Parts: sequence; structure tokens; C-alpha cells
Amino acid sequence: MTQRIEARFQKCRAEGRAALVTYVMAGDPDPETSLEILRSLPKAGADIVEFGLPFTDPMADGPAIQAAGLRALKVGQDTVKTLDLIRRFRADDQDTPVILMGYFNPIFVYGVDRFLADARQAGVDGLIVVDLPPEEDDELCLPALKAGLAFIRLATPTTDDKRLPAVLANTAGFVYYVSITGITGAATPDFGKVATAVERIKRHTPLPVVVGFGVKSGAHAAAVAEGADGVVVGSALIDALKGTLDADDRATAGSVEAVTKLVKELSEGVRSVAKRAAA
Repeated sequence: MTQRIEARFQKCRAEGRAALVTYVMAGDPDPETSLEILRSLPKAGADIVEFGLPFTDPMADGPAIQAAGLRALKVGQDTVKTLDLIRRFRADDQDTPVILMGYFNPIFVYGVDRFLADARQAGVDGLIVVDLPPEEDDELCLPALKAGLAFIRLATPTTDDKRLPAVLANTAGFVYYVSITGITGAATPDFGKVATAVERIKRHTPLPVVVGFGVKSGAHAAAVAEGADGVVVGSALIDALKGTLDADDRATAGSVEAVTKLVKELSEGVRSVAKRAAA
């Protein structure tokens, strides 16, 4: 499965640009609209999609993504239904990498071995599980790698050079650099420091480094793309969707379009920054 991730970064390098990674919550605001949004992301310019696994206690997520998870849970979204949405997405798209992002509790309850088998069968390429540190790699990281799924780790501004090797030891696919100290969508990063941070991480790993948390516009995406291999956007997309929902948090005629419009702007921002193409 990691071949899709590697192929996509190779494609972006060949085109001389960074990758656009987009995050949306599975089941938000309802399963069918969520699937329609998921299908629309690559067409709007997303290179890789992260699909959120709803959880009641998302400790790293800000208000926008917390609310999205609660909306999804309210309509009955769970792990089985989330994998089914990815399976349906794969019926039409065999190329776009899909990363399932969430927390360990739903996976633990589902059963690790069962989850990994079902995720691979559904077409998941990798996992981001934010509450499992390297010291707990035996719980999910190593089994995931053995099953052929990338386990993508987060590095932060507080991950120093002493800690970084442990964080990167079993990381696969790419490294996700969290550009701020805090929760998702909480602040705008200092773009001048992002490139320096990425360079530091790259001294420890050959993997691509993507940057997220706080990117809200095409201009932000372009600024991050200057120094990173990829740009991640999540909360801004969730906010765009939320702005179209009715008083009962139901989708309206403009819901999907609001998300794709922002993705197109972000894609244009990323693609406006020329990087050295792969030889």
C-alpha cells in the first residue's frame, strides 16, 4: 500500500512541486456527503487524502475537527462504516493515497489484527495515530508495517534532535511536521521557521516531510510549499463545510462545492511554487 504514497511523492517531485494533503472527517455531516467530498478532493487538486476516524476524545484537535467528529458520531459513523466509505472510494480511484487519521481507542476496540486486515482490504495506505508514542510501537506501529501499511509519525517544534531519531525509527510514507505547538486550526504558523524545521528533520530521514496545522489559504499553502515536500490542510476545509450546513447540521446544495473551491485555491497555491524537479 505504501507504493501509492511513494508514487505520489515521486510524481510531485517530477512536476517540481510540493504535494497537497487534505483532511476531512469520515461521516461529516453524513456518510453520503462525506463520500462525495472524499471523491471530489483528488479532482479538485488534492494529491493525498487524510480521512478522519471519529472519536469522542480527540485530544490533538481544535474546535473545528472536534465538532466534525461529533457530527459524524451523531449520525452513527464508526470504524466499520469508515472503512466502507474508503472501499467505495477505491471503486473509482485506485491511485490517490488514503491515510486514516485518528486515535488508538477505536482501533483497539475493533481489534488490531482485524482492523489492519480490514483497512488493507478497504484500500487504506497508511495510518496516523496521534496518541501512540514510539515507546508503544508494539501496539500498532510494528503490526501495521508488517501488514503493509505506512505508520506516519508526527514531529513538532518541541521534538529536539535527541528525541527525533526515536520518533522517526519506524516511520514510513512521510513525516508529518506539526508547525505550531497546540491543537489543530488554533494559530497561523511562522512560515519563516517552517523551512528551517523541515531542513532539520531531513537531516535525520530520507522521507518526505509535510507540514500542517494552521494552513488556511492558498497564500499560506504557497508559503509552506517553499520549504516542505507537502502541505496539509484540515481545519480550514472543515470550516468551509460547516459554513454551508443548515441549522440541524445537515448538508445543503453548496456543501461539497465549498470544500472543493477551497481545495482548488490551495492546489493553485502549492503549484505556484516551483521546486527543483527530480532528475
